[in-house]
Amino acid sequence: MESLLLEKIGLLSNNISRDDLKPGDHIYSWRNAYIYAHHGIYIGDGKVIHFTRGGGLEIGTGTFLDKIIVSSVPNHGGDNNNPCPNCGEQSNLGGIVSSCLDCFLADGDLYLFDYGVSPAIFMTKLRGGVCTTAASDPAEQVISRAKSLLTRNGFGDYHVFENNCEDFAIYCKTSLVVGKSYVLGRSGQANSVSAAACVARMLSPWASNAIRLFSDIGMRNDAVKVSVESLVPRQS
Repeated sequence: MESLLLEKIGLLSNNISRDDLKPGDHIYSWRNAYIYAHHGIYIGDGKVIHFTRGGGLEIGTGTFLDKIIVSSVPNHGGDNNNPCPNCGEQSNLGGIVSSCLDCFLADGDLYLFDYGVSPAIFMTKLRGGVCTTAASDPAEQVISRAKSLLTRNGFGDYHVFENNCEDFAIYCKTSLVVGKSYVLGRSGQANSVSAAACVARMLSPWASNAIRLFSDIGMRNDAVKVSVESLVPRQS
């Protein structure tokens, strides 16, 4: 009930109708009673390009929690006995994949990730992974990056804290990476975990939001725009 109330006043996330979706939108869906969200880029025609860990896992921690996650989230594309009529059977695919919107949502609700929000608005958000102060590039550039990375499966190895589905979607929207070594940095969700650890010591929710704000890629002085060709060398 509390989560639903927070949604209605816009502090937790931004629910969106399928009819309002536009190609190039960064979308997400909460999993496991708001424990984490899965992110992707909507490219139109009911298709979403997104980044997964593989082996049927959207995320992975390398701990016993993975068994809980995989048992509670439907596989993309169904399974061998009941494959998706649009996607086929995708449960063993990993890296960057293309799925229909239904498989991406996995029975969850649809939300729109916000770009170009003010620091003041950012600070009102009670959860990370719903917005950024960084501005989005035009939709055609966003879709081109997502499709290019899909073709090459070129976003590196999945890591829940350093290179995850939210990082992928934000890169497609902004082409921003951190520093000369092209580090993608931690996503808003991962920053929330780090901030929560600090808050446990400082006992201040506003301190948590401040940590997330100054970690946001739109606020970082070391964030630079990098083309797909530079991020992922062309494969022969």
